[in-house]
Amino acid sequence: MSAVSVLLLPGWQDSGPGHWQSLWESGHGCLRVEQHDWIRPLRGDWIARLEEVVLQHVAASATPVVFAAHSLGCHLVAAWAAHSRHTGCVQGALLVAPGDPHEEALRSVLHSWWPPVLQRLPFPSTLLASRDDPYCNFGRATEFALAWGAECIDYGQAGHINADSGLGAWPDGWRRLQAMCGQQHEQEHPW
Repeated sequence: MSAVSVLLLPGWQDSGPGHWQSLWESGHGCLRVEQHDWIRPLRGDWIARLEEVVLQHVAASATPVVFAAHSLGCHLVAAWAAHSRHTGCVQGALLVAPGDPHEEALRSVLHSWWPPVLQRLPFPSTLLASRDDPYCNFGRATEFALAWGAECIDYGQAGHINADSGLGAWPDGWRRLQAMCGQQHEQEHPW
């Protein structure tokens, strides 16, 4: 993937070893944006860290960036895009299972993410939402997609579209990302 750099944006508590983001990192060479605090995610800190990584990328490479975001990482994309002057470096964003910071189970931990940023993204994006996601109901996910100007894809009954969903390296997601990158997908790894 030399023509485009994929930045992985995990959500709250990071993505474990069986998560598709981790498998894409090890199998396809994508770059995970490491946050300083995965347990107490402060919106301003996460935005600053993403800005730092994007600026490092711009300084080191002339290739555009594509975001592959999961859960709170989707909200990070929206919050960063609303503040950064470097959105022109981004070719697109794959937004997977955005958590809802207003959900009862998340409200106390994600207090700095409320209210969520609901501005149109200045680059193409696709949002995949599950109908039985415990962290964001399908209707709310479609509201996020509409506000962000993202194509919304109904991903059926797939939970939080994470390791618990049994996706492994999630070849379908990888193909979708490759389409967004404007490239044909690489040889699938036998995970």
